[in-house]
Amino acid sequence: MKRIQTLALGLILTASFSCKEVKKEAEEAKEEIEETAKETKEEVMAETIKFTMQPKSDSKVTGEVTFKEEDGKVMMMASLSGLTEGEHAIHIHEKADCSSADGKSTGGHWNPTAQPHGKWGAEEGYHKGDIGNFPADADGNATIEFATDEWCIGCEDESKNIVGKAVIVHEGVDDYTSQPSGAAGKRVSCTGIIQ
Repeated sequence: MKRIQTLALGLILTASFSCKEVKKEAEEAKEEIEETAKETKEEVMAETIKFTMQPKSDSKVTGEVTFKEEDGKVMMMASLSGLTEGEHAIHIHEKADCSSADGKSTGGHWNPTAQPHGKWGAEEGYHKGDIGNFPADADGNATIEFATDEWCIGCEDESKNIVGKAVIVHEGVDDYTSQPSGAAGKRVSCTGIIQ
C-alpha cells in the first residue's frame, strides 16, 4: 500500500512538473509570436516605392525618385542627371499621367487644400505639391531630399495621399509667388506615383 501511495505521489509530481513545463513553453511561444507580429507590423509601416523619371520637352533629364513612409512621415529622395547647371523646381502634380511629350498631361500642382502657390510652409499658403527648388551641379546632376508628415503613401486621406500623382522637374526656378505655378518653365522630367 505504501508503495502504491509513493508511486501515485510520484505520478502526481511528474504530472504537475510537466504541466508547469508545458505552460512555460506556451508562454515562451506566445512571446515569440507577439515579437514576430510586432516586427512584421513595423516592416509594413515602413513602405517604400521607387520610380524612374522620364525625359520630357526634348530634354535628357532622367533619374530615380523614391518615397519611403515611416513613423508618420514620407521621405522623398531623388537623384537626377541631364539637367543644365543651376537651380530647378520640383513639384508634385495632380495626375500620374506622363503620356504627353511636354508633361502637361499631369495637370497642375497637386493642391488638395485649395491654397495659393507658395514656398513650402509659408503662412500665406502653399500647395501640397510645392516642394521647391534644388541645385544641379556643373555636370547636370542633382540629389534632392524632402520629408514631411503632410503626405502619405496610399492612405485614405485624399489631402495627404500622393499615390495617383506625378513628380515633375522644371527647366527653371520656382519664384514662389507667380500663380498658380511659380513660373518654373518647361516640364523636363516626369514620373507617375503608382502603387
